[in-house]
Amino acid sequence: MGVGKRFAVLLCAEDSDYVKKRYGGYYGVYVDMLAEEGETWDVFKVANGEFPDDEQIGRFDGFVITGSCNDAHGNDVWICDLISLLKKLDSLNKKVLGICFGHQILCRALGGKTGRAISGWDIGLTTIHLSPSSSSSNLFSSLKIPTTLSIIECHRDEVRELPPKAEVIAWSEKTGVEMFRYGDHMMGIQGHPEYTQDILIHLVDRLQQRTLIMDSYADELKANMGKVEPDKDAWKKLCTSFLKGRLSTSFLKARL
Repeated sequence: MGVGKRFAVLLCAEDSDYVKKRYGGYYGVYVDMLAEEGETWDVFKVANGEFPDDEQIGRFDGFVITGSCNDAHGNDVWICDLISLLKKLDSLNKKVLGICFGHQILCRALGGKTGRAISGWDIGLTTIHLSPSSSSSNLFSSLKIPTTLSIIECHRDEVRELPPKAEVIAWSEKTGVEMFRYGDHMMGIQGHPEYTQDILIHLVDRLQQRTLIMDSYADELKANMGKVEPDKDAWKKLCTSFLKGRLSTSFLKARL
């Protein structure tokens, strides 16, 4: 299905020893969800200053921006360099999918605003609602995706103001911009469609050890895990269809 196509993961986080051993790093987690037969996938560790040059950019059909422990509203050198790269990818009309931090930094690069969420941390399984009023509603129906989906979340920052011409395509009770779309080539998802419950438990443990969340909150989160599973198959279909250009094709057919 993806013969000859080439994609890159822009890795914005340091892999923990656990994720390296269990999943081959976060790069392995994304490839497991998104890669199809015949495709080539590469990784650039942008958090370590490793970026594709202009020649390399031209070889790729699409890019995925990962989550991060850093703030998308920060001004670390690599974050500013990433913003410059995303602006270039926009000008080249490259497909870009942003996840969590990636969702937020993509928003910022396109002219939107991000910051700390007023409601605080959002960790665990969240139900998001696909917007029936958005122009993307036909896309979801053409893929036979339900109007509500469960997804694993782990964030305390959020999109506060959308970029000009961007559109909210999903929301939740806690977060107003769970997903946005910018043209047919860029899309952000606040949650983690790539996460497993196992990865989330590992992250909760790390946040607790670093005293970023209270012990009582961590215990509550762990007690609720496993009761409901995220809609991973639907998210895989949505993300791969967008990244591989099948989503816009469905949309155009739906409009005819």
